[in-house]
Amino acid sequence: MHVKFILPSLTEAKSPYWRPIKYSLFPPLGLATLAAYLRDDDIPTITDEHVEEVNLDDEPDLVIIQVYITNAYRAYEIADHYRAKGIYVALGGLHVTSLPFEAAQHADTIAIGPGEHTFPEFIQDFRKGNPKPVYRSGVRTLVGVPPIRRDLIKRHLYLVPNSIVVTRGCPFHCSFCYKDAFFEGGKSFYTQVVDDALAEIDRLPGKHLYFLDDHLLGNTKFASALFEGMKGMNRVFQGAATIDSILRGNLIEKAAEAGLRSLFVGFETLNPESLKHGNKKQNLGKDYDKAIARLDDLGIMINGSFVFGLDDDAPDVFKRTVDWGVSKGITTSTYHILTPYPGTQLFKEMEQAGRILHRQWDLYDTRHVVYRTQKLDAQTLKEGYDWAYKEFYKWSNIYKASRQHQQIKHQLKHFAYAGGWKKFEPLWNFIIKSRNLNNMLPVLEAILSKVNYKKETNSIPEKIPTAKPATSPKINA
Repeated sequence: MHVKFILPSLTEAKSPYWRPIKYSLFPPLGLATLAAYLRDDDIPTITDEHVEEVNLDDEPDLVIIQVYITNAYRAYEIADHYRAKGIYVALGGLHVTSLPFEAAQHADTIAIGPGEHTFPEFIQDFRKGNPKPVYRSGVRTLVGVPPIRRDLIKRHLYLVPNSIVVTRGCPFHCSFCYKDAFFEGGKSFYTQVVDDALAEIDRLPGKHLYFLDDHLLGNTKFASALFEGMKGMNRVFQGAATIDSILRGNLIEKAAEAGLRSLFVGFETLNPESLKHGNKKQNLGKDYDKAIARLDDLGIMINGSFVFGLDDDAPDVFKRTVDWGVSKGITTSTYHILTPYPGTQLFKEMEQAGRILHRQWDLYDTRHVVYRTQKLDAQTLKEGYDWAYKEFYKWSNIYKASRQHQQIKHQLKHFAYAGGWKKFEPLWNFIIKSRNLNNMLPVLEAILSKVNYKKETNSIPEKIPTAKPATSPKINA
């Protein structure tokens, strides 16, 4: 049986803001996970439209499509195409779970929630010729999950082919989190067996790993055992965690000892009232400066996440946020316009208040204003968002932020990482088009090399480098 798995491209792939490197980072791990449940005599293929063309002239026995909110229209287009040819189509993913009745119009079967339980049941029913129209996730466990079909992943098309997920969900419930609704009806946070996670890591070639978990440090017992098992593996890795987990106990030190070199941290806002309204309890009352200092002492770079457009935000929020990030030595910043995703508490509240402007899902990309704002008008919010990206990634601010670190090696790593990520777009595009992206992985590994803990008095030169990129692309994310 030929089973075709498809990840349609996001709508922004066709926009002027499209950054090919941003969506050439990670392969579609979720689809490769589902493919592991097929039989040995099945023929699975995975197509990621972000890095390759989708062949729509074929006739597989079954098509599985993963749907996000901003690829929903493209996903429906592909689904309708195959169904018109008489081919069975199943849809799953975040958007399907959020809006199952909408998705069901374009599918023979939809899956709601995580797929480790629903997909094996669906496949069994499909082989018998009586698949159900809807499957809901009821069992939440990663025990016994088969090894991911990494042989189906075209590694050469990605900068970070060694992506991995060892947990599901998040222990917190922020009101604007898109993934929260995905885990309704069961456990919202659970982990792999530690030995299974270590075995998966051991299968991966090379040195670099990227944990795509929403909260790698969310279960202290699991994470502690994982990092203990990773000692001596000679890995460098990146992941995500909360302010609360960075400050609690010595787990972050164990992570650093195991190879953690870069961490995604959801600061979201500098306003405590906004944190409260967003149910961001893991940040409330926490010392951001102390958390940053702790990461800095360990030589761990920070990718800070921030949201603009919260109801308490005033016009000065953009400058205050950028200046704060630069002054604290944040390596990279990811900015978002507040987006009320369907299925979230935020969406329900805004819909009841009549604040949802439209349901054009391709604009729900955290780049556009899709709700009625309060203290900020929509134009100010959009312009401030654009300005923040441009301002934070000015060469002068990259240099200034890198100077905040005490170790010279950390300063140089910061400058190389932030500059390389945002200031050399034409080079990245050339590397992607020439199919040499994976050859850049050793450079990333070198930048992520260990920073010794001892304090150094040296620093990078006082003068700002005069070197300029070949072009100055207008990139906002």
